[in-house]
Amino acid sequence: MKKRVRRDRSGVGNIIRLLTNIRHSAIGGGLFLILVTLLALIAANSDCKLISWITEVWKIETAFIVGNFKLEMDLLHWVNDFLMAIFFFVVGLEIKREMMVGELSTFKKASLPIFAAIGGMIVPALIYFYFNKGTESQHGWGIPMATDIAFSLGVISLLGRSIPSSIKLFLTALAIVDDLGAILVLAIFYPSHPFVLHYGFYALVIVFILIYLNRANVNKKTPYLLLGLLLWYFILQSGVHATIAGVILAMTIPSRSMINESRFLSRSNYYINEFEKISKRELNVLANQTQIGIIHKLNYLVRGVNPLINTFQFSINPYVTYAILPFFAAANAGISLEGIGSGGLFTPIQKGIFFGLLFGKPIGIFLFTFLSTRLGISERPKGIKWKQIFSVGILAGIGFTMSIFIDTLAFSNSQLINEGKVAILLTSVSAAFFGLIALRITFGKGEKKRKYKKPRELTLK
Repeated sequence: MKKRVRRDRSGVGNIIRLLTNIRHSAIGGGLFLILVTLLALIAANSDCKLISWITEVWKIETAFIVGNFKLEMDLLHWVNDFLMAIFFFVVGLEIKREMMVGELSTFKKASLPIFAAIGGMIVPALIYFYFNKGTESQHGWGIPMATDIAFSLGVISLLGRSIPSSIKLFLTALAIVDDLGAILVLAIFYPSHPFVLHYGFYALVIVFILIYLNRANVNKKTPYLLLGLLLWYFILQSGVHATIAGVILAMTIPSRSMINESRFLSRSNYYINEFEKISKRELNVLANQTQIGIIHKLNYLVRGVNPLINTFQFSINPYVTYAILPFFAAANAGISLEGIGSGGLFTPIQKGIFFGLLFGKPIGIFLFTFLSTRLGISERPKGIKWKQIFSVGILAGIGFTMSIFIDTLAFSNSQLINEGKVAILLTSVSAAFFGLIALRITFGKGEKKRKYKKPRELTLK
């Protein structure tokens, strides 16, 4: 008789399961990011000293010192230059994975989101330029070009099963290509200082070493991490924004398995059978050296079949979602709203961001996808209507993380930076709200689960 496994139905067990699900949930990450953003806004507009210190802490100067080497920045720059490089590393890993086996792996698959992303970058930039041409805020044309992956996917997940997987994949691929475009814009048009040639040369040497390690099938984390730190430092000193180092490093991470599938299956089955023979139905691993040896061999097989790109992505992604992005929001979303509404609302920069993100994104995405399908370059996903693509375009107007990041680099004037941040926050909230409504209307409520009905019992009269 089989023993029934008793589930842990205690409060602690339920909390642990809930936290585990939230940790890998797009909704949980998006909601936490919203919570931190609201806290930063409250802190920036509060007279309470216990709360307002949150906005002041980012001005503290800190330094990394080893012997005669010294790298000094305030906490805000450590977040924007170093922690965000880790965020871009994860974005780069996602881009590479999609290019290898996902929605960007073939031209036919990639063409629709690529054209959608191009339209979603060009039209908002043109709208922004129209409102800001000839003004001191003209240089911020890159602000409304970006789509926030975490927020947009978190918002669309709120609709659950009413949204088909094809539209979620389209939004994911669109956001990834969009981020790639924003990264290129960041590297070319928003450098941190004039380019320093010899540091650029050192960075190039590091890139060649990373490519060599990839070609040599080096599947250890440590060499890539150490060289990645050097690459980040040299790019920081070169004048190109340091976050680009994260994307470059990601592109050199191996995506091949060291052991093929058939060898993994045969060897792991052999080791598991040996483990079972030795165990005699009793789990006493600590006292059995043979079993310990088998576990080490199984661990080696798992490491060999799992590409390093997967290992990095799985291990780092929760820290990016629940630490790095919230830190970025806390450091950059602390905006004083004093004076907003008394002549401070809808300045040229705010008009450009608002109309660029909320109207330019859906118009650009719809227009370019429509043209690409009419010209026979792309194919619209089966079962997806044009009004639904337009609705997704509205949701793509959530430009929170990347838009704020570009805003902080585009201007040296703190007033312009704050005006841009206010517009980004208000527009992102508006895009989320109207995008949800549009998607709900165009997709409906989705299929409801059918309730099980007990069959009627037949009785003989």
